[in-house]
Amino acid sequence: MTQGLREAVAAGALVRVMSAHNPLSARLAEEAGFDAIWASGFELSATYGVPDASLLSLTQHLDMTRAIIEQVAIPMIADLDTGYGNAINVGHVVGAYARAGAAAVVLEDKTFPKDTSLLAGGRQELVRVEEFQGKIEAARAAGAARGVLVIARTEALIADLGIDEALRRGAAYAEAGADLLLIHSKRKTPDEIVAFTRQWPGTIPLTIVPTAYPEFTEEKIRGLGKIAVVIYANHAVRAAVTAMREVFAAIRSDGGIHNVDKRIVSVEEIFDLQRVPAMKAAEKKYLR
Repeated sequence: MTQGLREAVAAGALVRVMSAHNPLSARLAEEAGFDAIWASGFELSATYGVPDASLLSLTQHLDMTRAIIEQVAIPMIADLDTGYGNAINVGHVVGAYARAGAAAVVLEDKTFPKDTSLLAGGRQELVRVEEFQGKIEAARAAGAARGVLVIARTEALIADLGIDEALRRGAAYAEAGADLLLIHSKRKTPDEIVAFTRQWPGTIPLTIVPTAYPEFTEEKIRGLGKIAVVIYANHAVRAAVTAMREVFAAIRSDGGIHNVDKRIVSVEEIFDLQRVPAMKAAEKKYLR
């Protein structure tokens, strides 16, 4: 899976990545035809009911990431936030995700603990460029044996430091050995990302997360020519919350499940997603 993601990026195809917070959501993303899975720290935090503020432990995130990797055939990109500490921590963490089968890891240049990027009034302080370069180098060394891609994420635009600072940091991160650069923006239009992309010298390919500017379609992204990966970073958990709220409210309003039962998937469809037919076939073969 690692080689497949690397080859897709090298070939210039736009890699379309969907978020997931458990194996079931990952399997649905794979079924829908996405190219890779984003093991979203935001989504996993949300499923535990806590803020995306470095509150989840490494074990919690790694265990779920490993569970997802075991259940899908498409590559996994692990959202490692700030890397759980300094460069030494990063080397330890990336090694663990590499052994679990992650095809790529994303590290961001904010201080630890972090606030989620789109939180109004959130803490968005960045670490020194040299410090983050060390993290990138440690990540590359830890994942090299398994070919893990290192995606460096700069939050310079999130921190309102401007395009010039984002370009400076991006160039430094490419120099340190990052395979891709994730450039993030909280603007409601893609103008800032477009301006950055046009000025980016193309040293390494770009990754974007168009949560704040949803009108930026894949056709428009491809038109810029330098963006290799688009991550839909939180749509699995948002879709789940939307659907559950609607169904739960209808059950309370209707006084039972007699109406909603007609418009939700059947138990048999869940059996299929759980691969129950494969289990039953194995029972016939092996249970004697």
